[in-house]
Amino acid sequence: MKMTLNKAVVRSIQKSFLALAAASLLVPASVLALGLRIPNQDAEAIARGNAFAATANNPSALYYNPAGISQLPGHNIELGVLNYFGIDSTFVDTTHNQTKTHTDYEMQPVPQLYYAFTPKESKLSYGLGVYAPYGLGLQWPNSVSFANVAEEGRLLFISINPVIAYKPHPTLTIAAGPMFNYSKLKLRNAAVPGGEFIFRGDDFDIGFNAGILWQPHDQWSFGLNYRSQSTMDYHGTTESTSPFLKGTTKSSAKVKYPQTVGFGISYRPTEKWNIEADIDWTDWSRLDSVPFKSTIVGDFVLPLNWRSSFFYEFGATYQLPKNYFVSAGYFFSENSTRNEFYNPTVPDTDLHTGSIGFGNRGEHWRWALAGQLITGPYNTVTGSKTGVDGKYQFFIPAATLSVGYHF
Repeated sequence: MKMTLNKAVVRSIQKSFLALAAASLLVPASVLALGLRIPNQDAEAIARGNAFAATANNPSALYYNPAGISQLPGHNIELGVLNYFGIDSTFVDTTHNQTKTHTDYEMQPVPQLYYAFTPKESKLSYGLGVYAPYGLGLQWPNSVSFANVAEEGRLLFISINPVIAYKPHPTLTIAAGPMFNYSKLKLRNAAVPGGEFIFRGDDFDIGFNAGILWQPHDQWSFGLNYRSQSTMDYHGTTESTSPFLKGTTKSSAKVKYPQTVGFGISYRPTEKWNIEADIDWTDWSRLDSVPFKSTIVGDFVLPLNWRSSFFYEFGATYQLPKNYFVSAGYFFSENSTRNEFYNPTVPDTDLHTGSIGFGNRGEHWRWALAGQLITGPYNTVTGSKTGVDGKYQFFIPAATLSVGYHF
């Protein structure tokens, strides 16, 4: 649809597009202070606070440390489902009357699938993982004061990850593989009078991951994993439902997803205990700005200036009789965004996450169930260029079930 607009209207729409871009390109993740990452990929690992890079002894190693699949003889397959029982984000409007607003309640399942195969007496292992390293969504009521900036965001990001691991020495394994990534983005806000802007776009990209697992002693193990950066050039449309400006136009936005590095140390003082500590770095500083293109308002660059951040992860597992086990863990994640460019679609803050779980490792079947509580202190935002000053806080319960089979 072709539209003819005067300069004043174009400037007004461009301002709205800036708000739209800010929200659409910062679509919320499952654990919001993680930038856009979903680090929870397996119940057994989650129960340990995701301190799993140096243990990596089930098929989900394809995500946590792909070198770990060398520890799995024969065929191993695992299916998992992570369920967030409502991302409860609270906004306190400190610039007006201290009004509290909560995001809409939603249950958001995130499935994972892993397969690993190690032939007998072979130094090579093979694996295939299908998982979501980024994504999910958040929706504010349309009555919230910043509805012109952010109402709803949805991000789908799926990685298909084949891996080959090589064991040159009985104590050492190295692994690597490509990641075929597909992503789909949706954003909705009330940036136009009497209607909404709705942005939709998708793209495909290729990256890779790699890992090293070294166990020089029965009691000690060291793990290192790396995930490459990825760039999604979302091409799609922006729809306006306003009676003053109806129509659909072509739009695009280029988002640079970060590289990540994780390192873990596992200590096993007895056969019953496995204690691990990990540190995980995400290079969010790569997301300094986002080029945006539109057939209505032309090209412009959205400044973001995110900063790199860390996870600090700790966990322990205790082996019970009859192949049962219990685990507990904790991790802390740092804020990745800056107040100047803050957007409620990703209301980032420091977060504390506690977890607990249990399971069984049988001859053929294995399963694990884990629960999490994710929360943090209020993040007070002042001086934001988007006019979203206030206080933001989260409370997010989650549960994960993983089931595996060995043959």
